[in-house]
Amino acid sequence: MVARLLTPLNRYFRARPWLAFALLAVFLAVLPFIVGAGFGRGWVRVLDFVLLYIILAIGLNIVVGYAGLLDLGYIAFYALGAYLFAWLGSPHFGLHLPFWVILPLGALLAGLFGVLLGAPTLRLRGDYLAIVTLGFGEIIRIFLNNLNAPVNITNGPQGINLIDPIRLGDFSLGSTQAVFGITLYSPYLYYYLFLAFTLATVFIAMRLQDSRIGRAWAAIREDEVAAAAMGVNTRNVKLLAFAMGAMFGGVAGGLFASFQGFISPESFHLLESIMILCMIVLGGMGHIPGVILGAVLLTVLPEALRHLGDWQRAWLGEVVVDPSDLRMLLFGFALVLMMIYRPAGLIPSRQRKRELAAEDGVAEQEQASLYDTRA
Repeated sequence: MVARLLTPLNRYFRARPWLAFALLAVFLAVLPFIVGAGFGRGWVRVLDFVLLYIILAIGLNIVVGYAGLLDLGYIAFYALGAYLFAWLGSPHFGLHLPFWVILPLGALLAGLFGVLLGAPTLRLRGDYLAIVTLGFGEIIRIFLNNLNAPVNITNGPQGINLIDPIRLGDFSLGSTQAVFGITLYSPYLYYYLFLAFTLATVFIAMRLQDSRIGRAWAAIREDEVAAAAMGVNTRNVKLLAFAMGAMFGGVAGGLFASFQGFISPESFHLLESIMILCMIVLGGMGHIPGVILGAVLLTVLPEALRHLGDWQRAWLGEVVVDPSDLRMLLFGFALVLMMIYRPAGLIPSRQRKRELAAEDGVAEQEQASLYDTRA
């Protein structure tokens, strides 16, 4: 019923793409005001984190979705970008460089470490690659947690605070500003900055997917031996996937540091890497709209489920189950249901749909032949 109603609307907007883009632009422009008026300014901050996680998920999607390389240490690149911004834009070292210098440096540093991670793991696949990347992410976090002696580089578990906000001349995103007579609080200002970076990330990722490099990544993902036989330089292409994905993580880390004003190693645990990977799997691996939807859902839902304690108190008179435990239980249950009923994700790509349909067909044929043999 819903599909029947949406089909004419879909055809209408496909015939007028400019109208769809215009409506989307207006919606994104007024979204923080709608969220702030309906749910409070705190949810505008959640909206900012949604955009940050979209950038992270798209960056990891290049490695996992495009190239088929399972990376469980992606949060390390996020941490490197954040700490570089803190080193060069806070009183920690007495440096206060502009953000347009620090963010590219953070992307380059993360890209360099992406190559350093990818080089020794070129021959690894599947579970073995996942274990190595997981170890890399934990090594970076432990280093950040302990590099406070004999020379204080990271300030250890206490973290670095008083990080400079993003500034455009005298215009600071860390304070309330009046723009065209409209009072914009800091989360609103950061929303528009993050939105610009998110749109740029989506554009770059879509162009990469349709490029020669994107086709080489897809070939490696499907069959690395066949890709090498067809002349694809698998070493360089895989290193490029690690570097490109890491650079997006570095940029997101710098934006996160400037937004929060404080960072510590506790912000970069393994669970964050797993959450970003779940965003890709939930939405649809290798498909940009699906990755965006997965990032939105897995950022907003945990925040919404924080109120489970209040709901239990209102309905039952007391808190029966700890809200944090119940959140993780519901989250895990939802992922299990997804793997059973929507293994390709909420919005899978057409290619992924065809692959799963073909696998189901082969499985049915094998099962039928097995029954014939027994008969």
